[in-house]
Amino acid sequence: MSFTDQVVVVTGAAQGIGRSVAEAYAVAGAKVVLADNKEAEGAAAAASIRNEGGEAIFVQCDVRSEQDITNLFRTTVEEFKQIDVLVNNAGLAKWKSPYELTLEEWDDVLNTNVRSCFLASREAAKHMKSNEHGGAIINMASTRALMSEPDTEAYAASKGAIVALTHALAVSLGKDQIRVNCISPGWIETGEVKKLKKEDHEQHPSGRVGVPSDISRACLYLSDPSNTFVTGTNLVIDGGMTRKMIYED
Repeated sequence: MSFTDQVVVVTGAAQGIGRSVAEAYAVAGAKVVLADNKEAEGAAAAASIRNEGGEAIFVQCDVRSEQDITNLFRTTVEEFKQIDVLVNNAGLAKWKSPYELTLEEWDDVLNTNVRSCFLASREAAKHMKSNEHGGAIINMASTRALMSEPDTEAYAASKGAIVALTHALAVSLGKDQIRVNCISPGWIETGEVKKLKKEDHEQHPSGRVGVPSDISRACLYLSDPSNTFVTGTNLVIDGGMTRKMIYED
C-alpha cells in the first residue's frame, strides 16, 4: 500500500501505538503530522522519521482543547496544503472505583478520548471534503468497549462512545467520500515483549500478545484509497480474546 503524496495526521503520536502508526505511514510514503501534548517526545519521534528519510513535522496539541485542535489542522494545511488521513489515537485511562471516581476525572477521560475524536474529525473533514478522493478517519477504540474489568467505567464508556461516534460519522460524512472506521485493540504490548510470561501469550488464541505494528498495518488497510467499500466498521484486533470463553475452576 502506497501513501505517496498523502498527508496523514496522527494524534497521541509521541510514543506507543501512535508513534508506530506515524512511522508506518512515513515508510509507506506519506507526509506525517505527529500531534501530542508531550513536546520533547513528539519532536523526537518526528525527528526520527526524518532521519530515516521520511517527511514529518510535530505539532504540540492538547486534544482536550478545541483551540489546539483547530491550530493542528491549520498548521497541517499551511505546511502540506491538504489532509487525507486522520488517526485519532490520543487517549487517557484511569482505573478507579466508581465509588471514588470524581466528576472532574470522568470529564477528563471523556474529553480526552471522545470529545477530541469528534473535534478532530470535524476539523479534518472540513478539508477532506474538498479532496477529489475524499479522505479517511480512523478512531482508536478498545475491546473495553465490548467487555470490562472492574473500575474501568470512564475508560469503557469513552471507548464505547467512540464506536458509536464512528458509525454515526461514517453515515454523515459518506456523501463527501470520507470513510470513518475504528479499531478496537486488545492487549498491545508497547513495552518489552521479552519480559512477558509464557502464559501471557498462550492465553490468546493467536498464541501471542499483540504489538504496535499489528495496529499500524490495520490503519494502512482501513485508509488505503482503494478500500472505499470499508466504512463504519469496528475492527477488533485482540488475538481472538473477545471470542474466547473463559471459565474459572
